[in-house]
Amino acid sequence: MRSSYGYEIPTIIAILVLSFFLFSPRLVVKGSEKLWQENRTSVLGDESKKMKLINAQLKKINKPYVKSIKSPDGDIIDCVLIHLQPAFDLPKLRGTMPLDPPKLPKEHGKRRTSSRVKQAWSSNGESCPNGTIPIRRTSASDILRSRSISKFGKKISAKNNSSGRGHEHALGYLLGKQYHGIKATVNVWAPNIAHKDDFSNSQIWVISDVPNHDLNVIEAGWMVYPGLFGDNSPRLFIYWTNDGFQKSGCYNLLCSGFVQTSNQISVGAAIEEISTYSSSQFNIDLMMYKDPETRNWWLSMDSHMIGYWPSALIRELADHATMIQFGGEVFDSQASGGHTSTQMGSGHFPGEGFGKASFIKNIELVDGENTSIPELSDIILGAEKPNCYDVTSGYNGIWDNYIFFGGPGNNPQCP
Repeated sequence: MRSSYGYEIPTIIAILVLSFFLFSPRLVVKGSEKLWQENRTSVLGDESKKMKLINAQLKKINKPYVKSIKSPDGDIIDCVLIHLQPAFDLPKLRGTMPLDPPKLPKEHGKRRTSSRVKQAWSSNGESCPNGTIPIRRTSASDILRSRSISKFGKKISAKNNSSGRGHEHALGYLLGKQYHGIKATVNVWAPNIAHKDDFSNSQIWVISDVPNHDLNVIEAGWMVYPGLFGDNSPRLFIYWTNDGFQKSGCYNLLCSGFVQTSNQISVGAAIEEISTYSSSQFNIDLMMYKDPETRNWWLSMDSHMIGYWPSALIRELADHATMIQFGGEVFDSQASGGHTSTQMGSGHFPGEGFGKASFIKNIELVDGENTSIPELSDIILGAEKPNCYDVTSGYNGIWDNYIFFGGPGNNPQCP
């Protein structure tokens, strides 16, 4: 039977039933509410799981403290009992106590004077009690800025694409001998960072790179890294790896490894005095050297011992290093587009010289007799893209061996 419109009656009934379900406000709202509730439950579940992972990470990193200090720059510095620091979570170190600092390497020739570095957290005279160490407190927002919760505090080892993106350097290096330490004066700047996950640093490296052995590296210097620290302040940093940056290692005290002994200097805390173009220049004196007795590698800044990397952690460095490096590094986090405009050093090329370009001076090595050697004749220079960041070297009677390095990154010659 057909209607006056030419349709079969059953067809009309089907259309009416379908229209009721499709266009009934009550059913639409209820369906939407159900879908919204399901999505909301899923999102909340994901967020809850994420926060559980973050809280578990924070529990590992942040230790019980006897005193907390609110830094003028917003950081919170916890004074943690020295035997409760993250390093002693390692099974190899659990139940032990930090070692006393060894003798400094013997000076060869003139003795240099240095001023104590100023960090923001202690600028008002604050300090941590004896028997404690100052550790920058990690917050949930710090971890949320990371690309991955599991990789928080680790160096980004991005695979360079055909345009050469990734880690770029302008540095001097030595290789071919046995090295037991390096001492250098590092100029401090606050370079512009183009992207949150970019970083720029000036540092010294101690490396063991032997075929068929794990790459061992320890690093120290200053860096600007918004993705890790949340601001553009230059900060004292350290890093280590014993497997070529694969799974081991981290920045500062964000994992078990480095044993801190100083109650006066906080790795990861901001450096207060920063160089200004064509004006005042500020530096930090850094030294990394191997204790001949324990074979641990110690770090000092401005003649103040900060702590050490245990030889059990960096076995390939327990005897000696095969390479020493000093200079600048930039990480370009962007996968496409033009070269990053993240600056290295002062953001100016080395040809501009003192007061304008970044430098590392008074470069000395430590030999197997635990003596510092200022005369170096075999420095090699390296820069992947000299039109972006470059390096030069020299020698004089005041600075001994030195390098100027850095650059602006993106520019007409570095598109």
